Amino acid sequence: MSAGPLVVLVGPMGSGKSTVGALLAERLGAPYRDTDADIVAAEGREISDIFVEDGEEHFRALERAAVAAALAGHEGVLALGGGAILDDGTRSLLAGLPVAYLSMDVDEAVRRVGLNAARPLLAVNPRRQWRELMEARRHLYTEVARAVVTTDDRTPEEVADAVLDALDLKKDA
Repeated sequence: MSAGPLVVLVGPMGSGKSTVGALLAERLGAPYRDTDADIVAAEGREISDIFVEDGEEHFRALERAAVAAALAGHEGVLALGGGAILDDGTRSLLAGLPVAYLSMDVDEAVRRVGLNAARPLLAVNPRRQWRELMEARRHLYTEVARAVVTTDDRTPEEVADAVLDALDLKKDA
């Protein structure tokens, strides 16, 4: 039986969950897994295509299943999609786990990802939509997090160090 992930990363799109997650896995000598990548692999198509072709509700059902499977069977570093915390059941599964919320402001989001149309929830007026998403989600990220780590003006290495420190995890590097 799995003891659960060493670290679970949550946060908005572009916060660096994938990049920081891979660094953390390397430093902890553990495997890395991303639930968005799990969904893409299982469906054989990009998340933006799932949104367009099947709708957000269908995607969220796939996401719930991917997150539940990963939380039950992965013992390394796990990154969740930006909206995974919207689901009550997912938030319940995260209770008591070493969750780090990677936070950032809208200017940092613009700098990192340009808030481009490949992000299906940001297709129209991306800056305003990003702010609205964050207003709706910030309290949920905070609710599930054992640690909040700001990513603004930090390198991925600095963020990884901050996560390790915040969760009191050993560093190999």
